Amino acid sequence: MTGICFRDQLWLNTYPLDRNLVFDYFALSPFYDWTCNNEQLRSRSIHPLDTSELSKMTGSEYMLSEVMEPHLFVIRKQKRDGPEKVTPMLTYYILDGSIYQAPQLCNVFAGRLGRGLYHISKAFSFASSKLEKTGYVASENERSASESKAAKETIDFKELKRVDHILASLQRKLPPVPPPPPFPEGYVPPSTTEASENQQAKTQLPPVDPIIDQGPSKRMKV
Repeated sequence: MTGICFRDQLWLNTYPLDRNLVFDYFALSPFYDWTCNNEQLRSRSIHPLDTSELSKMTGSEYMLSEVMEPHLFVIRKQKRDGPEKVTPMLTYYILDGSIYQAPQLCNVFAGRLGRGLYHISKAFSFASSKLEKTGYVASENERSASESKAAKETIDFKELKRVDHILASLQRKLPPVPPPPPFPEGYVPPSTTEASENQQAKTQLPPVDPIIDQGPSKRMKV
């Protein structure tokens, strides 16, 4: 019944909400168990929150655990098995005249854990979407770079073939190389050894005359 909120504005306008009348107001709500020990005390005209009388009984009962008049009242439902042996069952609180059932601790943990997991899952989904977009852009850039490189290589290959074609066409247009002229009659071409010796003799410089090298002014008269 944690989703239920009870409020009786007519009663609040008629009676003050304090520690003496708060249990009567709580008894009007659907949270109240009419089989509790407090109801037995009310039927005997005893204050329902009298601890001295409740400690003598066994069964379910309500206790006023915390009070901050007139805004907050905390009522605990518990099971009594003896004067000093009680087991807490449920907790209710009255906040500014509205009565609520407090959720159990396991439900609080489950709710907070569920909210935490939801936000973590949402964060991971957001991060994965960003990573997918980044990877998509990177793959697009790599693909465009590879396409431009392939296109460039294709253009270079075409240019190479075009240059080869131009050179071949120019070679076909040029006249053939004329043959060498014939040797005169009776001429015997020297052998390779003799030709090399003649060439070396031609290239060798003649000896220098020391007298001639001195010039006309330095010649000796005989």
